[in-house]
Amino acid sequence: MNPALTQFGVQMSNLTGVRAIMKDIVETLRAHTGQQLINLSAGNPLILPEVEQLWRDCTAQLLASPEYGEVVCRYGPSQGYVPLIEAIVEDFNRRYKLNLTERNILISPGSQTLYFYAANSFGGYTTSGELKQIVLPLSPDYTGYGGVCLVPEALIAYKPALDIDAAAHKFKYRPDFSKVSITEKTGCVIFSRPCNPTGNVLSDDEVKKIAALAAPYDVPVFVDSAYAPPFPAMNFTEMTPIFGNNILHCMSLSKAGLPGERIGIAIGDERVIQVLEGFQTNACIHASRYGQAIAARAINSGALADISVQVIRPFYQNKFTVLENTLNEAMPNDLPWFLHRGEGAIFAWLWLQDLPVTDWELYQELKQVGVIVVPGSTFFPGLEEEWEHKHQCVRISLTGSDDEIATGMQRLAKVVQQVYQRAAVSA
Repeated sequence: MNPALTQFGVQMSNLTGVRAIMKDIVETLRAHTGQQLINLSAGNPLILPEVEQLWRDCTAQLLASPEYGEVVCRYGPSQGYVPLIEAIVEDFNRRYKLNLTERNILISPGSQTLYFYAANSFGGYTTSGELKQIVLPLSPDYTGYGGVCLVPEALIAYKPALDIDAAAHKFKYRPDFSKVSITEKTGCVIFSRPCNPTGNVLSDDEVKKIAALAAPYDVPVFVDSAYAPPFPAMNFTEMTPIFGNNILHCMSLSKAGLPGERIGIAIGDERVIQVLEGFQTNACIHASRYGQAIAARAINSGALADISVQVIRPFYQNKFTVLENTLNEAMPNDLPWFLHRGEGAIFAWLWLQDLPVTDWELYQELKQVGVIVVPGSTFFPGLEEEWEHKHQCVRISLTGSDDEIATGMQRLAKVVQQVYQRAAVSA
């Protein structure tokens, strides 16, 4: 069959961002069966024994519980499993001195789903034909934001300001508030904190300023907190989750060891939560109740927050330290390379200023020495203007072993040096 697709069908059947190159990565891995490839492309969290055991223990408790049949064998409310909602309300009210009620919570099938609901509830064309924009105030940002929008022209991103420490070969992105525009034409704002792909953490003041710019227009601000405290707490620098009238704190349990169960959590104004819940009711009824039931136990016991701080965070922070130390030793000091400050998440972000080849070409050259990373240009959804910087970066996953990360960065350093040397000779 070759059925005709609608505009939305075409849009949603095409892969965007990093997913568009995953086919190439998969084919590369298959073609090199038997040859050791260092795959530093994945965003799939590693299975940590202590984390897996937590979920095994919670599963055993659920299996032994009289509510097992009610959880697994029956539908539930679209808003989410009531004991999980109650656990979140109690935990966040105690932890952050909030006054949440159950009406402030929505459980979804993963946080990606939340951004799909949000992008298409608040971004796109209104009933009167007006285009409402989805603003990404800091680019680069999560590649998935490009795929959730049914109206591609609604997505708009803004170039950041760069804080550069040339001597230390470090840099950091910051919102450029002289460029960021939030007006009556804005439908919603979305950004990740800590950021996938860069590891950037917007400051408390930067988050509050974005929310303040959006408030006069009743624009909701969705803070993608998939790596934030209290779980999975993959922040390597001090940060505080920010709450407010127009801020929706959107969490995921994927990096806390449950990516297969697809559990997303939105916390915010009940009127916005109701809109998202209605979208969910029509789209998929509700998220996995098994995943919600074991999550409720992990949160109520305090085990999930504890294991996030004591196991998950230090594990990945150590990976970043291995990568950073290896690059400092292996990369030539006279080349214009800059590692984004590692403030959180499970990735490192490397900028190679004035790179003589494109990020895609560098990706291909790295494959030849057995190292797979992700070209950085896939992480600028909504940024339409030309910017050479977009083609000078790569994302490096922290999900390899320490030896793989160190060896991979040593090989990368040699390839980068050769690329710059070839360009110097030909010039």
